[in-house]
Amino acid sequence: MRVSQLFGKTQREIPAEADTVSHQLMLKAGMIRQVAAGVYAYLPLAWRVLKNIENIIRDEMDKAGGQEILMPALQPLELWQKSGRDRAFGEGLFVLTDRRDRKLALGPTHEEVVTELVKYNVQSYRDLPQLLYQIQTKFRDEPRPRGGLIRTREFSMLDLYSFDADEAGLDLSYNKMVEAYRNIFERCGLPAVMVEADSGAIGGKASHEFMLIAESGENEIITCNGCTYAANVEKAQFIKTKVGGGEPLPLEEVSTPGMASIEQVAGFLNVPEKRTLKAVFYMADGQLVFIVIRGDLAVNEVKLKNALGGADIRLATHAEVSQAGLVPGAASPIGVEGIKVIADDSITSGTNFVAGANKPGTHLKNVNYPRDFTPDTVTDIARARAGDKCVKCGGALQSSNGIEVGHTFKLGTFLSETLGAVFVDQSGVSRPIIMGCYGIGVGRLLAAAIEQNHDNKGIIWPKPIAPFQIHLCPLYMENPQVVTAAEKLYEEYRSKNVEVLLDDRPESPGVKFNDADLLGIPLRITISPRSLEKNSIETKWRWEKESKLQPLE
Repeated sequence: MRVSQLFGKTQREIPAEADTVSHQLMLKAGMIRQVAAGVYAYLPLAWRVLKNIENIIRDEMDKAGGQEILMPALQPLELWQKSGRDRAFGEGLFVLTDRRDRKLALGPTHEEVVTELVKYNVQSYRDLPQLLYQIQTKFRDEPRPRGGLIRTREFSMLDLYSFDADEAGLDLSYNKMVEAYRNIFERCGLPAVMVEADSGAIGGKASHEFMLIAESGENEIITCNGCTYAANVEKAQFIKTKVGGGEPLPLEEVSTPGMASIEQVAGFLNVPEKRTLKAVFYMADGQLVFIVIRGDLAVNEVKLKNALGGADIRLATHAEVSQAGLVPGAASPIGVEGIKVIADDSITSGTNFVAGANKPGTHLKNVNYPRDFTPDTVTDIARARAGDKCVKCGGALQSSNGIEVGHTFKLGTFLSETLGAVFVDQSGVSRPIIMGCYGIGVGRLLAAAIEQNHDNKGIIWPKPIAPFQIHLCPLYMENPQVVTAAEKLYEEYRSKNVEVLLDDRPESPGVKFNDADLLGIPLRITISPRSLEKNSIETKWRWEKESKLQPLE
């Protein structure tokens, strides 16, 4: 390919709408163009990277025994209503009506459709296992598209689905996919960390995410410095240290004038925050929920949502709390009636806590569970933080940011039971098929590669996914010897199927070098009158500072 013919223009200025490094550099390099909010066109350079990633994915999926299919983006809404996941996706599901007034969904994922396919093609245990995959466009009506290709409303994704006769088969399929994912990210030159994750709207009993560590990542990852434990903060667990307190003492009401926050109350009463109980209020599907958690901890909203059965939650307003007869800043779990109370299991870590008295400017000392209050549910709803202790080895937890590029789920039988995908086992008994699903965001992986591999000059592509392998830069194109040498080298590379980009523009060396650094192609080869005098060329790897003089042959 010649730069003079390449569709897409480089820019010198950082576009104002770009909020991440990858978004900035892709726009500057002429790789993508926004068509609508969260909707992008891929220009040739980006498309070549996508194809390289897809080829690696297909190769590893095929090696693992996957069979490629292609399912429609348009899906009957009845399928989603039948599974109940139309409610789980909520407003994120694109819904349209055709001319016959039938409702259709633009697929955000394909579990329902693939389950229907398997339902009509698998009857016996002899037909299992099956691994079916596609690389298909998905649609999700994101409320806040951001980061260029990091979070979009239309995106390309690998999704593979496993179908097995028993749990042992699911474990085998799951492990195959985990190994294939590791191979994919390694072959792409992108080290990904596998972490425990929440299953979210996809559902299932277990899941893992694959994260690329990047400062711009919107996911917080918790890892241990003493073992291999790693989890998304939404899922992460930690040891809640015992805080003591001695034998339970009688309740004692104390005045705390003007004190509303845990920090204020703890300071005023001269007790550590971990010896207090914090009241937090949420609206869950329109109903007020009272949360009790140790004062030094924070609520993990994903864990809370799961504890509430997937309810739609938001923080309650002061007015909503007051309308329920509670006092914001001094609310008490003691004597609460008609309101669901969810407590973090940290309330069992000590005795004689300080909590609200449900009177303005008043708190209670020596509050004890279960003597003084009995929540509807006691479970882990706390958010892990750096410095907490690991549940596996007791080591110190660390926090970093990551970009999710892959997700694996053990779905189990929820969808197969709901949609009637069954098989007859060796004993002649009809049983639901056990499912797993596995996804990689291809466009997001492209963006994440840039987030992880760049400098202040531009992109630094890992070699396996680069749009071209060689950037050929002839300088001073008015010199016929330079042009002849460049054209000869260009044709030699092409004849050997080496992907080469020839900058044949009559631009200055500075412009050509700046564009080469911006585009990030692994190897730059420079031909100039000075190098030709020595019958040589200059070579420079994008990640190295200095170029080297090499014999032309």
